[in-house]
Amino acid sequence: MDEEIGNTKTPALLIGHGLPPYSEIDADHVKTYIPLLLEDLNKRLTELEKDLEKKLASADILKWHEVLPPLHQLGEKLRWSWGAVSHLNSVCNSPEFREAHSKQQPEIIRFGNRIGQSKILHRALCKINEKSLKNLDSIQKRILKAELLSMQLRGVGLDDEIKNEFNVDSEQLAELSTTFSNQLLDATKKWGLLLKSPSEVDGLPNRTKEALASAARDHGDRNTPEDTEPTAEKGPWRLGLDMPTYISFITHATNRRLREIIYKAYVKRASEGELNNQPLIEKILILRTRQAQRLGYSNWADLSLASKMAKDINAVETLLEDLRLAAKPTAHKELKELQEFAWNNGAPKNQELAPWDIAFWSERLKKERFDLDQEALRPWFPLPQVLEGLFTLCGRLFDISVEAADGEAPIWHKDVRFFKVHDKDGSAIAAFYLDPYSRPKSKRGGAWMDECLVRSQSSNGEKTLPVAYLICNQTPPGDNTPSLMSFEEVETLFHEFGHGLQHMLTTVDYPQAAGINNVEWDAVELPSQFMENWCIDRTTLMGIAKHWKTGDALPEKEFEKLNISRKFNAGLTTLRQVHFALTDMRLHSQWNKSLGVTPDQLRRQIAISTTVLPPIPEDKFLCSFGHIFSGGYAAGYYSYKWAEVLSADAFSAFEEAGLDQEEKIKAIGKRFRETVLSLGGSIDPAEVFIAFRGRPSKTDALIRHSGLTIIDNDRF
Repeated sequence: MDEEIGNTKTPALLIGHGLPPYSEIDADHVKTYIPLLLEDLNKRLTELEKDLEKKLASADILKWHEVLPPLHQLGEKLRWSWGAVSHLNSVCNSPEFREAHSKQQPEIIRFGNRIGQSKILHRALCKINEKSLKNLDSIQKRILKAELLSMQLRGVGLDDEIKNEFNVDSEQLAELSTTFSNQLLDATKKWGLLLKSPSEVDGLPNRTKEALASAARDHGDRNTPEDTEPTAEKGPWRLGLDMPTYISFITHATNRRLREIIYKAYVKRASEGELNNQPLIEKILILRTRQAQRLGYSNWADLSLASKMAKDINAVETLLEDLRLAAKPTAHKELKELQEFAWNNGAPKNQELAPWDIAFWSERLKKERFDLDQEALRPWFPLPQVLEGLFTLCGRLFDISVEAADGEAPIWHKDVRFFKVHDKDGSAIAAFYLDPYSRPKSKRGGAWMDECLVRSQSSNGEKTLPVAYLICNQTPPGDNTPSLMSFEEVETLFHEFGHGLQHMLTTVDYPQAAGINNVEWDAVELPSQFMENWCIDRTTLMGIAKHWKTGDALPEKEFEKLNISRKFNAGLTTLRQVHFALTDMRLHSQWNKSLGVTPDQLRRQIAISTTVLPPIPEDKFLCSFGHIFSGGYAAGYYSYKWAEVLSADAFSAFEEAGLDQEEKIKAIGKRFRETVLSLGGSIDPAEVFIAFRGRPSKTDALIRHSGLTIIDNDRF
């Protein structure tokens, strides 16, 4: 995969275009070639600054092509190389690679700060804004505005002494976030519990017992030295904290003592010993507040919202309070019903529900109330069939086709797949990677979409087509079965594919605003949550759900049960999201050392009004709240609910037309593609929504979908 240059080859990490050759990138390459890349980029930046300085001194105006394209090219070279490194650090994590990533990260931050704080670049952008604005199209104006705000938020206006302090803290924040993520990963994979008695795995689906026996085999476990290798039927079984295992055990295991053990282990991950994230949380919050105040903001939440769709903290808290008021009475009712159901079905009368009981009894109540057994539905959702149904839906809505292209692209693991996306005329428009399965030893948990390549067009007309990473952590295949997905895993795949669609179906040729770029953070979940709604569309679901052995369609009654059950525990689910979002917002707007409470204590105060089952003493959830401490959601977790209002309202356009009205569905799907999926970050998201829906968004559809009480719908 190395590119020939003269008689030498360009190292894999420095190619800078096309698909990265992942198998050729190791820890030594990161240590060797990232410094060389940064040296080259710093030289190029110096040359650009010198060129611009001359033009600023001699010319009355500066043109777009003299500043923005060369500036983007610098950032893109870094994004390509460091993006490949960061991606591999997430999906193929090892001590060696982690160390190499950690050592180079400070220099990456320094280069980013140098660009963001370049007074010459800033002066050049300001001159374009002042003198050439009338010559720019609307997309260029929006990109320019975003660049100027970005530079402001990166400290371009600070004097030298404060700027140096700002940069030191920027590097420390990046290091703390990486450490937080690494310690969470290590704590998750470190914990294990060997189960030897069949009573300890009673209630578990066979696929889970197979996975636990496989984990025991990998660990070298035996009941006695003379025993044969572990099996699903005889054990032993090794319990871990990876998401598929945890969810299955907490939902199905009849052994309450073990549910309590795994629950407590899960909620206190990375909260003690050498992997304790609690000190990191305080340091991160203190540094973020200090950074925000240096830039003229009261707190990190104000800084965060400066570049988001929500206008201010009050707008966010108002939405969350509306949802809290709608959800809490329902959540109390749901908890009471769950308690009574448990007592009526064998739980001791003196035993109040604990957090490790909720999923267990909810599953049984759902099964009784709707005669719905989610686990029993897995055979109808094999991954290949789900993918086929997903791609069929995208053809139906957006007039595209997806074809497997395995073997045509470099991959980082044998389970990774590669697909190409074509428009209705057969022309190639995008591609994506799918890495579907959980690998707790080397792959971070959760699910996400990220950019591999971004759509762009060079000055000579050469186009780069977008390529997406789609990463999930679903149940792996068994020894003799494909990956049989839970309905929640199906929804997760659709969610991430929604992000991928916005990245891949963009028609914007300015890479700074193509796809998800330049989309306000609290609007970026719109396409992903929109796609989740189609999981319960009859045409879509019945096209997906085919038994992996017989090919039989999902029985009609099971579809009806899934549809009805969507509102099950909606109060508890909504309240949980409100709790997370409000905790995030208050930590980043109110917490400081002088309050006299720890972040955990503040979270517990918030829990009084946002939970119906208070956190137990062992619950150190903040230590695993990677979204806000090692991801991009700091003072932005509310975005899930904010965007859910948009996505539910968008889907209601299809409902109003009639989901069985094929021609109308195709027409609305075309409009959704031409607005939300096509325009990306080229237009304000509120305007994009109006272009699709014909009006501003309302909360009605979200509340209706959730089965809660309609609240004030004029917030947006």
